[in-house]
Amino acid sequence: MRIVVASGKGGTGKTTIATSLALVAAEHGSVHFLDCDVEAPNAGLFLHPQLTDTKDVGILIPQVNENRCTYCGECAKACQFHAIVTVGKKVLVFPELCHGCGSCALVCPEKAITEQLDVLGVLQGGRASSQIGFTQGVLNVGEPMAVPIIRELKQWELFSSASIEIRDAPPGASCPVVETLRGADYALLVTEPTPFGLHDLKQVVEVARELGIPSGVIINRDGIGNTDVELYCKEIGLPILMRIPMQREIAEGIASGKTLLDVSLDYHLSFKQLYEILLREGNL
Repeated sequence: MRIVVASGKGGTGKTTIATSLALVAAEHGSVHFLDCDVEAPNAGLFLHPQLTDTKDVGILIPQVNENRCTYCGECAKACQFHAIVTVGKKVLVFPELCHGCGSCALVCPEKAITEQLDVLGVLQGGRASSQIGFTQGVLNVGEPMAVPIIRELKQWELFSSASIEIRDAPPGASCPVVETLRGADYALLVTEPTPFGLHDLKQVVEVARELGIPSGVIINRDGIGNTDVELYCKEIGLPILMRIPMQREIAEGIASGKTLLDVSLDYHLSFKQLYEILLREGNL
């Protein structure tokens, strides 16, 4: 079963939920935890994995042999991202725009284009416990594209035999979130009862529905804001699976690197019930 913990905005407690869920799920079977927030991975602060494996990830960037190039411009015509252009007797390549699709090399009549790996980041993996395999992607500073890292992270077969896969998604509802959600069995959407929380929840709900992924909501910092999130969920038939109150004890615990299970024993039962609900809702 593949569960994605997502949110329309940052700072809602998404990683807090994902790591606590992983610890409870590990009591029932092997778990593979993927930190897909490759621009700022921080789940390791709570699960404390021993990272023993690494793998470079990148995309293939065109390299032009100008001794063979006739400057016909076919490569530029094929590139929908304008990453390669022909200007007179010169071919210009813009690596930051390239998506590594290889179209330019395929259409070149002179076979003047080869491809070279441009490293965007790294995958890291290891064990957080005997039952939790942990992998994360780390995007190199300054790189604009997170999707190739997330795609490779999902395909890395370091812990492919795990019975449960939990993905901690990036914040927002853009391409990295779509890639994280793709192929999931259930989307656990974390929000807060504020106007901003509702606005961004609506965006990620639409993404999950477009992908045909069943979803449920966790309301974090319950008790602040208003009831608009609850009314919205009721209106569209989106189940609210858990509420976590706004409490100083929780904030202090999370700030010191504790999971919700460490903050209070009561949350162990809450997350066990959540896990059972997810199994039923995911029909697995």
